[in-house]
Amino acid sequence: MPGAGGAGNAGDPFGFGDIFEAFFSGDAFGGGGGRQQQAQDLATELLLSLEEVVAGATRMLHARMPVECPTCEASGCRPGTEASLCTECNGNGQVRQVRRSVLGQMVTAAVCPRCGGAGMEIHDPCPDCRGDGRVLDDVEIEIEIPAGIENGQRVRMSGRGPVGPRGGPRGDLYVDIQVAPHERFAREADDLHMTLAVPVTGMVLGATREIETFDEPVEVDIEPGTQPGRVLRLKGRGVPHLHRRRRGDLYIHLTVEIPEQLDEEQEALFRQLAELRGEEVAPPGVGFVSRIKSAFQ
Repeated sequence: MPGAGGAGNAGDPFGFGDIFEAFFSGDAFGGGGGRQQQAQDLATELLLSLEEVVAGATRMLHARMPVECPTCEASGCRPGTEASLCTECNGNGQVRQVRRSVLGQMVTAAVCPRCGGAGMEIHDPCPDCRGDGRVLDDVEIEIEIPAGIENGQRVRMSGRGPVGPRGGPRGDLYVDIQVAPHERFAREADDLHMTLAVPVTGMVLGATREIETFDEPVEVDIEPGTQPGRVLRLKGRGVPHLHRRRRGDLYIHLTVEIPEQLDEEQEALFRQLAELRGEEVAPPGVGFVSRIKSAFQ
C-alpha cells in the first residue's frame, strides 16, 4: 500500500476483508449478535517524501471503510419499513440479570442478545446492507500533514473513521506516517546530514560550492587545507520542530574526490608537486591512483 498516491489498496494489506466480516457477520436483526453500538476505528498508512515533511503538505488519503448505506439511509430497514422497540430489552439495549450469592442478590447488566444493544428490532432488513445500515465503499479524505512530522508517528483523525451500525457514532481514523528515504539527505531528529565530495585541488587550495537545500541554494566556503571528514554546519536549514518555532541544522560531511584517471601532463604535475614536497610516491605506471587515494583516507 505505501506510495505517493495514498494508502489502503494494494493486496488488502490491512485486512479489509477481515474488517468486512467483523462488521457484517452475525445476525444483525435480533437474536444472535450481542454487538454493542460503539464507534469502531480504522488504521492505515501514508508514505511521504522528505520534502513534504520539511514543508508540510495537504494530501488526499484513499481508504476502504464502512459508510452509511444509501438505500436505507443507515436505518438498516428495507425502504418503506421501520424498526420497532426490542421486545426483550424494551429499547434499553441491555438486559439485567439477577444472581444469588452468599452475599445476597447481585444485579448485572449485559448487552441484549436479541437486538445486539441497538434497542430496536428490524423485521424486514435492507437487502443491500443486510440490516447493518452500512456498506463498504472507497472514500477520499483530506489530511493536513504538519511540518516536522517523524517517520513512524501516528496521526489521529477524530470522527473520520468507519460509521457505526445503524446510524451509530463514527470511529477514528489513524494514519501511520512513513517517510521515504531521500537520495541526498539523511534525517537525525530535526537535523539533516549530507555528504559533499570535493576535488583534491579544492581541499588543498580552497573552493566554494553551491548546496541545494529545501529552501534555496546556499554557497559554502571550503578553506584551503581542509581535511577529509570535516563537517560544515548550516544553521536553520534542517527540519522544522513539530511543536516549536525552530528548525534543525544541515550538516555537510566533506570527502575527497580523487581523480580516476590522469593524462601524462597531469601525472607529471602531481609528481613535480611530490618532489617539491619531498614526498615519496610510486614509480610511473605503478599504483599511482591508488596511492593518491590512500593518502586522503
